[in-house]
Amino acid sequence: MAPAGLAGRESRRGARRRPTWPTARPHVPPPGSARDLRVGHACPPRRLHGFIPFSGAPAPLYKPLQPPVTNRLLTHTPRTKPSSQSNKPARNTHRYPPSSSNRARATPFLPCSLALRAMAPATADAAGAAVGGRVKTALGVAACERDAEKLELIEQLTKGFDDEQQRVLAAILARNNGAEYLRRHGMEGCTDRDAFKARVPVVTYEDLRPEIERIANGDRSNIISSHPISEFLTSSGTSAGERKLMPTIEDELDRRQMLYSLLMPVMNLFVPGLDKGKGLYFLFIKSETKTPGGLPARPVLTSYYKSDHFKYRPFDAYQVYTSPTAAILCTDSFQSMYSQMLCGLLVRTEVLRVGAVFASGLLRAIRFLQLHWKELARDIETGTLSAKVAEPSIRAAVAEVLEPNPELAAFVAAECGKDNWEGIITRMWPNTRYLDVIVTGAMAQYIPTLKFYSGGLPMACTMYASSECYFGLNLRPMCDPSEVSYTIMPNMGYFELMPHDPETPAAAVSRDDPPPRLVDLADAEVGKEYELVITTYAGLCRYRVGDILQVTAFHNAAPQFRFVRRKNVLLSIDSDKTDEAELQAAVERAARLLAPYGASIVEYTSEADATTIPGHYVVYWELMLKGCREALWPEAAVFERCCLEMEEALNSVYRQGRNGDAIGPLEIRVVRGGTFEEVMDYAISRGASINQYKAPRCVSFGPIIELLNSRVLSKHFSPACPKYGPPKK
Repeated sequence: MAPAGLAGRESRRGARRRPTWPTARPHVPPPGSARDLRVGHACPPRRLHGFIPFSGAPAPLYKPLQPPVTNRLLTHTPRTKPSSQSNKPARNTHRYPPSSSNRARATPFLPCSLALRAMAPATADAAGAAVGGRVKTALGVAACERDAEKLELIEQLTKGFDDEQQRVLAAILARNNGAEYLRRHGMEGCTDRDAFKARVPVVTYEDLRPEIERIANGDRSNIISSHPISEFLTSSGTSAGERKLMPTIEDELDRRQMLYSLLMPVMNLFVPGLDKGKGLYFLFIKSETKTPGGLPARPVLTSYYKSDHFKYRPFDAYQVYTSPTAAILCTDSFQSMYSQMLCGLLVRTEVLRVGAVFASGLLRAIRFLQLHWKELARDIETGTLSAKVAEPSIRAAVAEVLEPNPELAAFVAAECGKDNWEGIITRMWPNTRYLDVIVTGAMAQYIPTLKFYSGGLPMACTMYASSECYFGLNLRPMCDPSEVSYTIMPNMGYFELMPHDPETPAAAVSRDDPPPRLVDLADAEVGKEYELVITTYAGLCRYRVGDILQVTAFHNAAPQFRFVRRKNVLLSIDSDKTDEAELQAAVERAARLLAPYGASIVEYTSEADATTIPGHYVVYWELMLKGCREALWPEAAVFERCCLEMEEALNSVYRQGRNGDAIGPLEIRVVRGGTFEEVMDYAISRGASINQYKAPRCVSFGPIIELLNSRVLSKHFSPACPKYGPPKK
């Protein structure tokens, strides 16, 4: 049944039909958003776990009558762009992830037996009997035969999980046979899994830095991959505070698109009728640069939004979105957010789901509405777009849907003018079924705030992905955020697990160390924690991603994981990740400003404060003055400079987030003397060993935060944004 308000709108024959966006407009993910993705949202950003409200329109994955190919990648034909002769707008082309149905191609991620099965129409034998237009499958009753094919594909992949993993590894080794890295480790001409494990070391980013820098500087030889590196996807900061550059290849977009195409068939099992309305997703691109060798270096979602996969996606009733592509691709965050919010308000009764890549991004949108609702209401009332939005492509796109609507403007003003913003999402968009955001990992801190603003709407976590690789999806996307588990898809890459002890984490591994004992995913044990290790088509071999996962169950033979945390990360607000070493260096740098006053830092800790929008870092300092010279206690301006100095010392991802209003100003809270002794006493009273106790560098436990806040003498915020420029590499 159509949501309230839709049927009535369709019956008003006299109403002017809204124009829709042109077909050749780019699209969005996340890469869900991935979320990023995040992915996991949209993902994220950072790890895009639980992320992504994207799934492209299901499309044929293989060319008809493609002959079988063993242990090698199938080739594909270029994506066909829309003809320039057709300038007519196509209805409802705001979609999330693009589908690949507008080009015939074979894709490199399935064995031929599954390829042939994917091409065949769903039947009672293959996918179950049809029931009233719906089709029974092992995962549930599919909305249509097309969905049934996708769900059957998930079943086939997860039933033959280890066989598929072995095939994928052999395919990766075969296609990269000429790569220098594999030759160096004695793998030339070898596709054997046991030999691979015995000869190829487990590595971190620092181990691969020399190879990556050669590629970034313009070396086009087959260093890690026999296929050309097409671009670098930027990930979180290195020990030097700059971004990681993750190499990728052209056909990686095909693999990612294939995973996107599975998301909506799964979601349709739990939320029917999504083809009767639209999705309001707040999606943005970030700055990019080129390496010295001329390759693009940009976040994974920026890469996706700018790709032909996004720009030339075909129409899909399940993937209709409110945001113009021009707004998504605008680098000015204000113009982008303003136009996306305005377009979402114009069709408020048609919106069935609201989302962003990360939970923090959706809260930022709510904060934007709080600050700018008067301007938005004025634009709706007059049918004219604010002069603050100057980008011609955005103005042209918004002009297609904006017309005077005094009634809607009065409603927006009345609702947003109230002091109580509880449930504002469902008040503004009354037919919203769920929120599509990443709320696992570091994003879990935003769940209470999202519940407040949404009136308790369910939060869907759909996908787990990262800059290095896309991993899998959530087969129960509407479950409680605390119960989210991701099913790894064995065709996305070759995966191994490094056992992880939460009490005594393993030491860092370098290429000079003997290979640690790794576990195949098929041999994972329920309840245990592991660090994920990946081998990708782009040439990463046995690479430690840094994600700590806990096995929760198995779907057929495929393990399901709960995302526990990023390894060694203390603080995270958006796509930033700050570890202990980086925080320590920032504190030491700021402490130098206290020296002229005879002051020094006795102890410190920190927290990621998600109660503000946007969230921000809070650092607690306990100070000591030499000679008790209270008269020389630093002035407030000194502490403010300390805040900015700390921000200048943090990584480029953090600094970009600050400049883009994704992260609030860093705050220093000075606590009275003896506070950290009280914290220690509290910890010991709860069973901590006095001999082994050390002050935590990050706190999240409520009683300790309350204790710290009760001892605060003064609070200080960074007075400006730290310097930020896109990385040179």
